[in-house]
Amino acid sequence: MARTSTLLDAWGVIYQAEKTLPTELKIGFLESLAELEDHECHRTRKFPTTRLHRVVGYKEPVYRADIDKISGWRLHLQYDDGQIHLKDIIEGQKHDDVLPQIQAKKIRYQPKQPGSK
Repeated sequence: MARTSTLLDAWGVIYQAEKTLPTELKIGFLESLAELEDHECHRTRKFPTTRLHRVVGYKEPVYRADIDKISGWRLHLQYDDGQIHLKDIIEGQKHDDVLPQIQAKKIRYQPKQPGSK
């Protein structure tokens, strides 16, 4: 049985994707989530579908994963306590402006305060 990583969605990214993603990208979205949950991909650091990589230029570690490379739809996520936290879904037309996208929703990307749940 394959080992999976914990994927958390406190910001409703999966719900938002269901509402906003074009129909032809919904299967790709599920494939991206499956790859992100696959512990073997994290162990080997190989992500052929999502091309997971860190966002450069932001002080907190934020990662981007492709839903579809051609259309430009991306997921933003962070790691915390060995878990993957989905933070946002970025539309294809807005994927080039990564730092303004993060700044617009910076509360999502701030680290947990000590003692908070």
